[in-house]
Amino acid sequence: MAIAATISVPLTSPTRRTLASVNSLSPHSPRSTLPTPQRTFKYPNSRLVASSMSTETAVKTSSASFLNLKESGFLHFAKYHGLGNDFVLIDNRDTSEPRISAEKAVQLCDRNFGVGADGVIFVLPGINGTDYTMRIFNSDGSEPEMCGNGVRCFAKFVSQLENLHGRHSFTIHTGAGLIIPEVLEDGNVRVDMGEPVLKALDVPTKLPANKDNAVVKSQLVVDGVIWHVTCVSMGNPHCVTFSREGSQNLLVDELKLAEIGPKFEHHEVFPARTNTEFVQVLSNSHLKMRVWERGAGATLACGTGACATVVAAVLEGRAGRNCTVDLPGGPLQIEWREEDNHVYMTGSADVVYYGSLPL
Repeated sequence: MAIAATISVPLTSPTRRTLASVNSLSPHSPRSTLPTPQRTFKYPNSRLVASSMSTETAVKTSSASFLNLKESGFLHFAKYHGLGNDFVLIDNRDTSEPRISAEKAVQLCDRNFGVGADGVIFVLPGINGTDYTMRIFNSDGSEPEMCGNGVRCFAKFVSQLENLHGRHSFTIHTGAGLIIPEVLEDGNVRVDMGEPVLKALDVPTKLPANKDNAVVKSQLVVDGVIWHVTCVSMGNPHCVTFSREGSQNLLVDELKLAEIGPKFEHHEVFPARTNTEFVQVLSNSHLKMRVWERGAGATLACGTGACATVVAAVLEGRAGRNCTVDLPGGPLQIEWREEDNHVYMTGSADVVYYGSLPL
């Protein structure tokens, strides 16, 4: 069954941009609408036929009708990305259970036979007094506690759903606790990520604590190499490394991430597996990071990972509390405030397109 479903919104160039310019090119800017070939995507026992439309049509349709589509038998979604870390967003406010299973999410995330994404995010009704609840299925079907880039996309999607304008914030219940994103006037999103968790047992890691119940610049043997690691939880576990034995500062572009990343993720000292950040120090306020995400593999950005990286850099005396963190998809601004012990993340979140699929 073929279904004409996708409303395309052109993206800005995928090349890296500075935070100051990250929203200078709006996805709603006028662009030429040259004819493009029709593309067919295979999805469980059906096909999604997608073709480009004019930006003006896309904006009008999305704001006026698409986000209100409710017919049964179809899954309506929005595709967003935060610095290239991409997600399928689903309006799930009418029920407390995700509209699709983890198995269906895996199919949806497949980049060859589905829509393609690092995860599927559901906007559910709030609980415990919060405005909304956020749940995520990773591309492998696992469910993480939270996702930093995902929560920025969540915030922008909710702003569209609720037709919110200007500066605004709301409360989100997540598996990592209360998260409060604030959409700024420039379109970026600043998120209060809460306090980092440093106690080894709560990260969790089996590595012995070596500094105030925390694991800071501890030795970890991975594939015969000694790495110096600091363990941090931002509601989900992170292992941050700046160096290995015989090397004081990593050159992250030289790492074979696909080879070493899974060995960290599944190491026996991480009972819940772990996200791993490989970090190069450029200055006291500038870090460069590559990430291997638990359940998603190498991604272009990881918000909680950038937060954990700055916390680890401060604990190891490598950087200050306010840093720009360069990720493959672009920069994030991270601040670990001393006055409240909270970590604040600021960055972009952009819509890619809207679509529908038969359930």
